[in-house]
Amino acid sequence: MNVCEYRQIALGPGPGSSATSQAQPPASGKQQQQQRRRRRKWESFAGKNRFFCDGRLISGRQSSAFYLTLGLIVGTSGLFFGFDCPYLTENLTVAIPIIAGLLFVFVLSTLLHTSFTDPGILPRSTPDEAANLEKQIDNSGGSGYRPPPRTKEVLINEQTVKLKYCFSCKMFRPPRTSHCSLCDNCVERFDHHCPWVGNCVGKRNYRFFYMFLLSLSFLTAFIFACVITHLALRSQNVGLLNTLQETPASALELVVCFFSVWSILGLSGFHTYLVASNLTTNEDIKGSWSSKHSDESTNPYSYNSIFTNCCAVLCGPMPPSLIDRRGFLDPDTIQQSGGQHNITQEAKMEANLCDQGLNVQGSMLFYQSVPTSLYQTSLCFVNKTMPEKSDGAVICAIVPPGYFKSAYSQGKGTKQLIFQATRTVSSPSA
Repeated sequence: MNVCEYRQIALGPGPGSSATSQAQPPASGKQQQQQRRRRRKWESFAGKNRFFCDGRLISGRQSSAFYLTLGLIVGTSGLFFGFDCPYLTENLTVAIPIIAGLLFVFVLSTLLHTSFTDPGILPRSTPDEAANLEKQIDNSGGSGYRPPPRTKEVLINEQTVKLKYCFSCKMFRPPRTSHCSLCDNCVERFDHHCPWVGNCVGKRNYRFFYMFLLSLSFLTAFIFACVITHLALRSQNVGLLNTLQETPASALELVVCFFSVWSILGLSGFHTYLVASNLTTNEDIKGSWSSKHSDESTNPYSYNSIFTNCCAVLCGPMPPSLIDRRGFLDPDTIQQSGGQHNITQEAKMEANLCDQGLNVQGSMLFYQSVPTSLYQTSLCFVNKTMPEKSDGAVICAIVPPGYFKSAYSQGKGTKQLIFQATRTVSSPSA
């Protein structure tokens, strides 16, 4: 039996780590100042989001459709102000560019608010909270091999509502909360993920989204009507075909507005129905409160009044953001993203040579229990079980910085290894 001793494995600094190797030349003053700069929590955020202005603005990663939306609005409005408004102002009234300008500013304001506002992201459970929740779930499970339940039931207005467990965020989702697969976040009062605004639509930005749809409907219809009026007035003298040839920009505006106004008006009408009923798109698509599920199933969040529902959705107080984006990271906390290390090729070869000749029988499931500000607990599989006869033999392993503990009790004939490492990676102990 080969006996392999533990040796400290040389780790190279990762792309987001500020640790420097002793072999590297001394850092300059600017590099030392960057290393001393405290990192903010948005730099290590667990979700798939983009941050701007040092974490003050947040949006989704898939933003190509958002730029298309912005380009269509700005481009069409720019053509209207440049080619139609001068003629209409001279022949009709000066109120036309004023009304169009106010609508244009309001549309851009609501679009940017929707796209760069936290939609209501819930922070992920800390490792301690996740461990306590797992214990509660295990204790509440029945006997036998049946897995413990991953749902809870609560009463809202005398109606039972199920709370599902989120395996990504390690928590039971509050009512009306859903996990967005594109942004990888649990969003409170989740409506849908809208690629046209480049963000999720939830509790904190739904009012901006609804006002954006409503104002965009008015702006599109207004430009469409004004362009038709402009072409009609010009064609009285030279004819329609000659007018289209003289003003190709107006013809382009007419085509864009004609094909977009119907979908925008339809979306505005659909969300007006949702606001009046105090429903979300997610609930309406799933039919959560429809009569198909149960004859007695009604919306427990409705106030049974259209006016009250509209006030509750659109005029209620703005809830605060629950994620501390601009908070500072604890310098002693090991971050999983940005602070990971790259293992050198020499260390990999040494570990592979060290593992030869050892009889590894199985693998154990380990929780990574690192108290980080990312609010996440990741799972990993590490081969750490050994036959009972192999006393004195240990398995060399490449372990990233962190503290691992077994998720199950130590069985007979196996030995449990607990690895504990700091930023400089100390030797593990068994």
